[in-house]
Amino acid sequence: MSTQERPTPATPASGSPRTALWNAMKRATIMMVDDEPITLEIIQMFLEDAGYTHFVIVTDAREAMDTLERERPDIVLLDLLMPHVTGFDILQKIRHHERFEHLPVVVLTSSSDAPTKLKALEMGATDFLAKPVDESELVLRVRNTLAAKAYQDRLTYIDRLTGLPNRQMFIDRLDWAMKHAQRYAQTGALLQIAIDRFQELKEALGPSRADGLLKGVGARLDDACRESDLLNVLSETESSAGLARWGGEEFSLLLLGQLNPDSIARIARRLLKAVHDPFVAGEQEIFVSLSVGIATFPDDGADIDTVQHNAAIAVRSLQSGQTSPHGAFQFYCKELNARTLTRLDMESELRRALDRGELALFYQPKYAVATESVVGAECLLRWQHPERGQISPVEFIPIAEETGLIVEIGYWVIDEACRQLAQWQATGAMPRQLAVNVSAQQFRHHDFVGSVRNALARHGVAGRHLTIELTESLLMRDPEAVAAMLEELRALGVQLSIDDFGTGYSSLAYLSALPIDELKIDRSFLTQVDTRAESAAIVRAILALAHSLEMTVVAEGVETAGQLDFLKAHQCNAFQGFLFSRPVPAQDFATLLRLPSGASARNEA
Repeated sequence: MSTQERPTPATPASGSPRTALWNAMKRATIMMVDDEPITLEIIQMFLEDAGYTHFVIVTDAREAMDTLERERPDIVLLDLLMPHVTGFDILQKIRHHERFEHLPVVVLTSSSDAPTKLKALEMGATDFLAKPVDESELVLRVRNTLAAKAYQDRLTYIDRLTGLPNRQMFIDRLDWAMKHAQRYAQTGALLQIAIDRFQELKEALGPSRADGLLKGVGARLDDACRESDLLNVLSETESSAGLARWGGEEFSLLLLGQLNPDSIARIARRLLKAVHDPFVAGEQEIFVSLSVGIATFPDDGADIDTVQHNAAIAVRSLQSGQTSPHGAFQFYCKELNARTLTRLDMESELRRALDRGELALFYQPKYAVATESVVGAECLLRWQHPERGQISPVEFIPIAEETGLIVEIGYWVIDEACRQLAQWQATGAMPRQLAVNVSAQQFRHHDFVGSVRNALARHGVAGRHLTIELTESLLMRDPEAVAAMLEELRALGVQLSIDDFGTGYSSLAYLSALPIDELKIDRSFLTQVDTRAESAAIVRAILALAHSLEMTVVAEGVETAGQLDFLKAHQCNAFQGFLFSRPVPAQDFATLLRLPSGASARNEA
């Protein structure tokens, strides 16, 4: 080996745009396969002088593929002429391996024979170096090859929105981690992280701001994985962590080491804390919570699909329950899987419920505040299962929304409401209006206005007897398209109402520009309206706003005489709630309609 001073390779200046790439390349794992130890030592020395630090040395070619599987290098320097297994054989196996078919392979050969070099290139070699290796040429070819790989990896494995590893890279890492955990008796954990109510937030914010929110959440989670308290947990358990964007509103965190439930829980709590402070979208503060489902391996699964499935089950279990304003995490257990299977059974049965006539409408009477007489009702969906009895909407409505069945069911509800109106009209007991809740999915369906028009025409009902109730968040998405649809509905004579007013994100300026007839005050504001000054002030403000915009106001959830007295004192138009009546079937509501004005009795229950 020559003792002359070797030239120092050029490196990017500190702070240049290439610095981050250069630092990443220096962390690359370089695998060298050669049966000549001296050659390997020289190559490693040259590359160490260039700043590389991670090397995998293979002197027995028969071990090359197993080592490749275990170490997952970024580049392979492969000698062609070796005993037992040739470099050509190894190159062929690499190019036929699904995971390594695009892995950079630089072949080393002392042959000056052009056909040998051509054969290697035809078999998929990325580049080649002649022996004895020249240091400058070696460093240049390795650097250029790794730079090309880094660029290609970014296109293939990095999520463009957040800059985090994407699902494809994460699955590759998870596969490696599971094999590593099995080989070295370690514990791994997959934390599936979902943003709660994200679709609702997206409808309110619009696609661009929703993307900004996703980017912000990803950045906070990434920062949390680098902060000292989380790093301390990893250090204590000799563990590592890797965050990725799974897709949609979900992220994934991979943990590997000497983990236990307590250390995993501490990390999960740190993730929840990371999004505690509000995000800012425009001039608006947005509060976000997370649901974190946790599956460990090998305990919760011995393969990728099972671990992913079980982590997803834990997330869905959290989100199908009452969402905590501060988020929550949950470990997978077999009982959750049983619940998931039950939900799948319910989905199948719900698909058949319409055809079997198992769905029915109940009617929550709506009363005039001044006269306490029935003026209409809100239609509420009920499911009478032949074996399980009456199933709560809390159980089946979320399933209908997740599966898209809510659109078909929603059309049935509108048609059934019109059919019932026509029947009451024929008997002379006609309510002023029936109100129907419409989901965002149904409202956005291409033929929603047409379905309302057809239902009214089919049953001969005037549009003024039907009220469509929409949420604030639905109205805030794509304002121009929403306004156009509302005008089409108004042209049919249909009345329009904002349900649960005060719980969404509506702009008062936008609200005043829409053809809205009615606001419904959410029951949460009525709970302490007669005992807390703050609640009373909010309700008075909503009443003043609505009346100034010439809208009627309906109070939901009235359960006490004190609440009703407050509404009378402040000129609320109508109310509904258990004080006078619970939801009732059609025949009982018809009886209420026939009562003379002012004769409605308060609920004795």
